[in-house]
Amino acid sequence: MDDIHIRTEGRAGRITLTRPDALNALTWDMSLAIEAAIDVWADDDAIELVVIDALGDKAFCAGGDIQDLYDNGTRKNYSYGERFWRDEYRMNAKLFNFPKPVVTFMQGFTMGGGVGVGCHGSHRIVCENSQIAMPEVSIGLVPDVGGSLILARAPGRLGEYIGLTADRLDAGDAIYTGFADYYVPREYWDSLILNLCKTGDWTAVDALAKPHPESRLKGWQTDIDAVFGGETMGDIWRAMPDAPHEAIAHGKKLMQRHSPLSLCATVALIHKVRLADTIEAALDHEFRFTSRGMEHSDFLEGIRAAIIDKDRTPKWRHEDWSAVSGADVLAMSYPTKPPLDLTGAQK
Repeated sequence: MDDIHIRTEGRAGRITLTRPDALNALTWDMSLAIEAAIDVWADDDAIELVVIDALGDKAFCAGGDIQDLYDNGTRKNYSYGERFWRDEYRMNAKLFNFPKPVVTFMQGFTMGGGVGVGCHGSHRIVCENSQIAMPEVSIGLVPDVGGSLILARAPGRLGEYIGLTADRLDAGDAIYTGFADYYVPREYWDSLILNLCKTGDWTAVDALAKPHPESRLKGWQTDIDAVFGGETMGDIWRAMPDAPHEAIAHGKKLMQRHSPLSLCATVALIHKVRLADTIEAALDHEFRFTSRGMEHSDFLEGIRAAIIDKDRTPKWRHEDWSAVSGADVLAMSYPTKPPLDLTGAQK
């Protein structure tokens, strides 16, 4: 497959995303290929760890390749999206639960579907130009690919802030909030990967890790925690002061661009996942929304405005968060039939 290069090198299983011109956007076939590889390597005694990287400087993986989702959705082939997300989320769960070290190298943009590949590893590396984000609310979805679990586990209420604003995280922010583990300057990556493949020893990562930059969000946390701790989107909005601190002013400006339904559903999602605290619960709750997203959310309109027409003026189903009812959120969060199966093989 031209989009991804999967092989073994020494003691490592190697996965390289090879679509730099498309910012290594993740296709359905790429998700299936990753799953097939790690299914084999999990039981292969010759493989001691897995290395995942990507070609190019601009992006590790800037998200899922959503053109096919949009095309099928506009044709009312809603089952396409349901099948796509079932397969992608199963791969995400298997990466999260993989029994051997998984070392990921995330340069440039790592967003959406890229988080589901890069941020469920055991040793997650960022560098000088890393930018990580969960931008789903900007296109009418909710944080998914297991990202809601990372948000739920972030310090204080930073998870709510990141999920609701879609703000981008640099290396320091990514490490502080739990999306990454190590800061290794890019100049060391090639030699580190060679060492990992030769030895199969993950401690080589520890040996090269450098002090990471200070986190902007750590400095903002007190103000964010004071506002983003509400039970609902309404609680959060009403907690914003009339003359907000830089953090809250920035977050408020970003949220005003996003789907009101997605914002309200994201608050509920993060709270449910925080209570359950498992990847399986996170993916299940995410799937309840995304599997209905083509038909009942702002997803298709969000893609149209951001990707297809690029007019950046989406016409959301609700005027603002106050027009979204509890029933609207509940309708997107009922259990699915059949339920999401995260343990089986590809069908």
